[in-house]
Amino acid sequence: MPILTFTSDFGSSDHLVGLVKGEFAKFNEGLNIIDITHNIVPYNYMQAAYVCKGLPLSFPAETIHMILVNSFDENMDHLLLAKHADQFYAAPDNGILTMILNGNPDEVVALPFPVNMRKTIRNFSSIFVEAFSSLLSGVALRKIGTPISSIKERNMMRPLYTDQYIEGQILMIDRFLNVIVNITEKEFEEHRMGRKFKIVLLRDAFIEKISNHYGDVPEGEKLAFFNEVGFLEIAVNKGYAAPLFGLGEFGTGDSRQHERRQYYQTVKVFFE
Repeated sequence: MPILTFTSDFGSSDHLVGLVKGEFAKFNEGLNIIDITHNIVPYNYMQAAYVCKGLPLSFPAETIHMILVNSFDENMDHLLLAKHADQFYAAPDNGILTMILNGNPDEVVALPFPVNMRKTIRNFSSIFVEAFSSLLSGVALRKIGTPISSIKERNMMRPLYTDQYIEGQILMIDRFLNVIVNITEKEFEEHRMGRKFKIVLLRDAFIEKISNHYGDVPEGEKLAFFNEVGFLEIAVNKGYAAPLFGLGEFGTGDSRQHERRQYYQTVKVFFE
């Protein structure tokens, strides 16, 4: 059974998610549509890229990943269908693909909008429906759309490195109010070079070891570990790290607001 994952910033308060899934059900009732999340903070490319980076680790070859985030960012005249490694990706040409893949996909085609077509989510869905139908019928990617060599590029924010520390940006805060920072395990170890370290959260709050999971520390204690996508995560065992350490948002201490804000605070890891 073919698999389509669906990620968006549509939320769940209106009809858009159901509308898109209905369009796909009309062409292939056997298509297995798996919702990743529709609660991406609106227009937040970094959060969307983080959420989608781990998808190839969890899905079989030939899975199609459809990402509809900030779909009307620019006055585009086409959508994108790409193949990278053994996975397919469908998205607007707004830079999200290069953020997810850390560069350009192996192969990509443009799916042009018909002349005078209104740019709506329903019409975007109909374009993808036709493309996916051809793809699942065995048509080569280069024959489904127009091969292109250049797509819109965006880059994930990179940590700041010095000999003494790494300063990483907060990518997102999950529903448990754990804090995900854009420092990967590989980057951490390369700059650590075997030295002791301190992840500084507050002047008198820091972490000096990397844990494997929440149960490595007593209930209520803070910890840091590298999550399944390979990024640094700061948490409290059965607690809430973001409000406890004042991380993640500006201007308010109301943790209920975290879903509507973008996160540009930083976390420093000092080496000794």
